[in-house]
Amino acid sequence: METPAETYRDGDLTLTRWHAGDRPVLTAVVSGSLAHLSPFLIWAAGGYTDDDSAEFLRLTAKRWESGEAYEYALTLGSALAGGIGVMHRDGGVEIGYWLARDFVGRGLMTRAVTLLTEEAFRLGAGYVEIKHDERNVRSGAVPARLGFTEVRSEPAEKPLAPACAGTNRVWRLARTPCSAPAAP
Repeated sequence: METPAETYRDGDLTLTRWHAGDRPVLTAVVSGSLAHLSPFLIWAAGGYTDDDSAEFLRLTAKRWESGEAYEYALTLGSALAGGIGVMHRDGGVEIGYWLARDFVGRGLMTRAVTLLTEEAFRLGAGYVEIKHDERNVRSGAVPARLGFTEVRSEPAEKPLAPACAGTNRVWRLARTPCSAPAAP
Protein backbone atom coordinates (compact mmCIF):
# COMPACT_ATOMS: atom_id res chain seq x y z
CA MET A 1 0.00 0.00 0.00
CA GLU A 2 1.22 3.48 -0.86
CA THR A 3 1.50 6.26 1.74
CA PRO A 4 -1.92 7.79 2.44
CA ALA A 5 -2.69 11.50 2.66
CA GLU A 6 -2.17 13.33 5.93
CA THR A 7 -5.76 14.62 6.00
CA TYR A 8 -9.17 13.25 4.97
CA ARG A 9 -12.54 15.00 5.24
CA ASP A 10 -16.16 13.91 5.22
CA GLY A 11 -18.32 16.92 5.97
CA ASP A 12 -17.63 18.00 9.57
CA LEU A 13 -15.48 14.91 10.25
CA THR A 14 -11.73 15.23 9.67
CA LEU A 15 -8.91 12.70 9.99
CA THR A 16 -5.55 14.42 10.41
CA ARG A 17 -2.13 12.94 10.96
CA TRP A 18 -1.15 13.28 14.63
CA HIS A 19 1.51 15.91 15.45
CA ALA A 20 3.51 16.69 18.61
CA GLY A 21 1.39 19.81 19.16
CA ASP A 22 -1.68 17.59 19.70
CA ARG A 23 -0.33 16.47 23.08
CA PRO A 24 -2.37 18.73 25.43
CA VAL A 25 -5.72 18.05 23.78
CA LEU A 26 -4.99 14.32 23.44
CA THR A 27 -4.15 14.09 27.13
CA ALA A 28 -7.29 16.01 28.10
CA VAL A 29 -9.65 14.00 25.88
CA VAL A 30 -8.30 10.59 26.86
CA SER A 31 -8.14 11.53 30.54
CA GLY A 32 -11.75 12.72 30.37
CA SER A 33 -12.83 9.41 28.84
CA LEU A 34 -10.91 6.92 30.99
CA ALA A 35 -14.03 5.29 32.45
CA HIS A 36 -15.25 4.71 28.89
CA LEU A 37 -11.91 3.66 27.32
CA SER A 38 -10.10 1.72 30.03
CA PRO A 39 -12.33 -1.40 30.12
CA PHE A 40 -11.22 -2.38 26.59
CA LEU A 41 -7.99 -0.47 25.89
CA ILE A 42 -4.96 -1.55 27.90
CA TRP A 43 -3.14 1.71 27.17
CA ALA A 44 -5.90 3.59 29.05
CA ALA A 45 -6.39 1.07 31.89
CA GLY A 46 -3.81 2.62 34.24
CA GLY A 47 -4.68 6.25 33.59
CA TYR A 48 -3.33 8.54 30.91
CA THR A 49 -0.76 11.28 31.43
CA ASP A 50 0.90 13.97 29.38
CA ASP A 51 3.96 11.69 29.21
CA ASP A 52 1.76 8.93 27.73
CA SER A 53 0.57 11.35 25.05
CA ALA A 54 4.13 12.44 24.27
CA GLU A 55 5.25 8.82 23.89
CA PHE A 56 2.24 7.94 21.71
CA LEU A 57 2.89 10.92 19.45
CA ARG A 58 6.60 10.06 19.21
CA LEU A 59 5.71 6.50 18.19
CA THR A 60 3.10 7.60 15.65
CA ALA A 61 5.66 9.84 13.94
CA LYS A 62 8.16 6.97 13.84
CA ARG A 63 5.59 4.50 12.47
CA TRP A 64 4.41 7.00 9.85
CA GLU A 65 7.95 7.60 8.59
CA SER A 66 8.71 3.86 8.45
CA GLY A 67 5.40 3.06 6.72
CA GLU A 68 4.44 0.63 9.49
CA ALA A 69 1.27 2.52 10.39
CA TYR A 70 -0.59 5.73 9.61
CA GLU A 71 -2.45 7.14 12.60
CA TYR A 72 -4.93 10.00 12.69
CA ALA A 73 -6.71 12.31 15.09
CA LEU A 74 -10.44 12.11 14.42
CA THR A 75 -12.10 15.49 14.88
CA LEU A 76 -15.68 16.66 14.65
CA GLY A 77 -15.54 20.34 13.81
CA SER A 78 -12.72 21.56 16.05
CA ALA A 79 -13.22 18.94 18.80
CA LEU A 80 -10.99 15.88 19.13
CA ALA A 81 -13.38 12.92 19.09
CA GLY A 82 -10.96 9.98 18.95
CA GLY A 83 -8.24 8.28 17.00
CA ILE A 84 -7.95 5.83 14.13
CA GLY A 85 -5.01 4.11 12.49
CA VAL A 86 -4.14 1.92 9.53
CA MET A 87 -1.44 -0.69 10.18
CA HIS A 88 0.30 -2.67 7.47
CA ARG A 89 -0.29 -6.42 7.44
CA ASP A 90 0.86 -9.05 4.94
CA GLY A 91 -1.12 -8.16 1.79
CA GLY A 92 -3.50 -5.79 3.52
CA VAL A 93 -4.11 -3.50 6.47
CA GLU A 94 -5.70 -3.53 9.89
CA ILE A 95 -7.72 -0.58 11.15
CA GLY A 96 -7.87 0.19 14.86
CA TYR A 97 -9.87 2.95 16.55
CA TRP A 98 -11.22 4.58 19.70
CA LEU A 99 -13.77 7.28 20.45
CA ALA A 100 -14.01 9.67 23.37
CA ARG A 101 -17.04 9.18 25.62
CA ASP A 102 -18.99 12.21 24.37
CA PHE A 103 -18.81 11.14 20.71
CA VAL A 104 -20.13 7.58 20.89
CA GLY A 105 -23.34 6.70 19.04
CA ARG A 106 -23.14 9.35 16.32
CA GLY A 107 -21.84 7.21 13.46
CA LEU A 108 -18.48 8.97 13.46
CA MET A 109 -16.37 5.83 13.56
CA THR A 110 -18.43 4.24 10.80
CA ARG A 111 -17.72 7.29 8.63
CA ALA A 112 -14.01 7.30 9.54
CA VAL A 113 -13.58 3.57 8.87
CA THR A 114 -15.38 4.00 5.53
CA LEU A 115 -12.95 6.77 4.52
CA LEU A 116 -9.86 4.77 5.43
CA THR A 117 -11.15 1.50 3.96
CA GLU A 118 -11.85 3.15 0.61
CA GLU A 119 -8.45 4.84 0.70
CA ALA A 120 -6.64 1.61 1.65
CA PHE A 121 -8.14 -0.16 -1.37
CA ARG A 122 -7.37 2.81 -3.64
CA LEU A 123 -3.74 2.67 -2.46
CA GLY A 124 -3.38 -1.05 -3.11
CA ALA A 125 -4.34 -2.97 0.03
CA GLY A 126 -5.75 -6.42 -0.75
CA TYR A 127 -7.95 -6.48 2.36
CA VAL A 128 -8.89 -4.50 5.45
CA GLU A 129 -9.24 -6.19 8.84
CA ILE A 130 -10.70 -4.97 12.12
CA LYS A 131 -10.11 -6.80 15.40
CA HIS A 132 -11.92 -6.31 18.69
CA ASP A 133 -12.39 -8.17 21.95
CA GLU A 134 -15.46 -10.38 21.79
CA ARG A 135 -16.99 -8.46 24.73
CA ASN A 136 -16.60 -5.10 23.00
CA VAL A 137 -19.90 -5.23 21.15
CA ARG A 138 -19.90 -1.54 20.16
CA SER A 139 -16.54 -1.88 18.45
CA GLY A 140 -17.76 -4.92 16.55
CA ALA A 141 -20.83 -3.08 15.32
CA VAL A 142 -18.69 -0.93 13.00
CA PRO A 143 -17.34 -3.69 10.70
CA ALA A 144 -20.70 -5.51 10.82
CA ARG A 145 -22.47 -2.32 9.69
CA LEU A 146 -19.98 -1.83 6.85
CA GLY A 147 -20.30 -5.30 5.33
CA PHE A 148 -17.13 -6.85 6.73
CA THR A 149 -17.29 -10.61 7.30
CA GLU A 150 -16.27 -12.15 10.59
CA VAL A 151 -13.53 -14.57 9.50
CA ARG A 152 -12.07 -15.95 12.72
CA SER A 153 -11.47 -15.66 16.42
CA GLU A 154 -7.97 -15.55 17.87
CA PRO A 155 -6.30 -15.11 21.24
CA ALA A 156 -5.68 -11.46 22.14
CA GLU A 157 -2.19 -10.19 22.92
CA LYS A 158 -1.49 -9.82 26.62
CA PRO A 159 -1.72 -7.91 28.85
CA LEU A 160 -5.48 -7.51 28.61
CA ALA A 161 -7.62 -4.53 29.57
CA PRO A 162 -9.97 -5.24 32.52
CA ALA A 163 -13.17 -6.05 30.59
CA CYS A 164 -11.52 -8.10 27.85
CA ALA A 165 -12.27 -11.79 27.48
CA GLY A 166 -8.95 -12.47 25.75
CA THR A 167 -10.46 -13.55 22.46
CA ASN A 168 -10.51 -11.21 19.48
CA ARG A 169 -13.06 -11.37 16.71
CA VAL A 170 -11.48 -10.65 13.34
CA TRP A 171 -13.50 -9.04 10.56
CA ARG A 172 -12.32 -8.74 6.97
CA LEU A 173 -13.36 -6.91 3.84
CA ALA A 174 -11.51 -8.09 0.74
CA ARG A 175 -10.68 -5.94 -2.22
CA THR A 176 -13.01 -6.62 -5.10
CA PRO A 177 -12.51 -5.85 -8.79
CA CYS A 178 -14.81 -2.86 -8.24
CA SER A 179 -12.50 -1.47 -5.55
CA ALA A 180 -9.34 -1.99 -7.62
CA PRO A 181 -7.76 1.08 -9.22
CA ALA A 182 -8.60 1.60 -12.88
CA ALA A 183 -6.05 0.33 -15.39
CA PRO A 184 -4.00 3.04 -17.10
